[in-house]
Amino acid sequence: MKIAPCVCAGCGGRVFFVLVNASGAERDCSGCGSRAFIADSEEYWNEDSWEDDEPGAAECPCGSEEFEAAVAFSFGNGGAVRWVSVGLRCIEDGFCGVYTDWKIDYGPTDHLLTMV
Repeated sequence: MKIAPCVCAGCGGRVFFVLVNASGAERDCSGCGSRAFIADSEEYWNEDSWEDDEPGAAECPCGSEEFEAAVAFSFGNGGAVRWVSVGLRCIEDGFCGVYTDWKIDYGPTDHLLTMV
């Protein structure tokens, strides 16, 4: 397993608003507003793919929507990424949880490791 923190390429910020569904996640930097998809989310981030799973804002039980984020990559026997999990930590109360995860069923997958 490899875990990588999310860092904004625009300003170096580490706090985000995050949209999630069962097939991906998109983060929006709370500092500069830069947006980025996590792993291969962009490929599935369209209305045709959502069906009954439209993305929604991640929200902490305390009501906050600002998080530090990290991505965990789980590997299969051949070393290819098999699962992507998005963990969020609320900046208000520290609550942590996995807000979405999805299976990767194609290869090669090395490019995903840099898309956090």
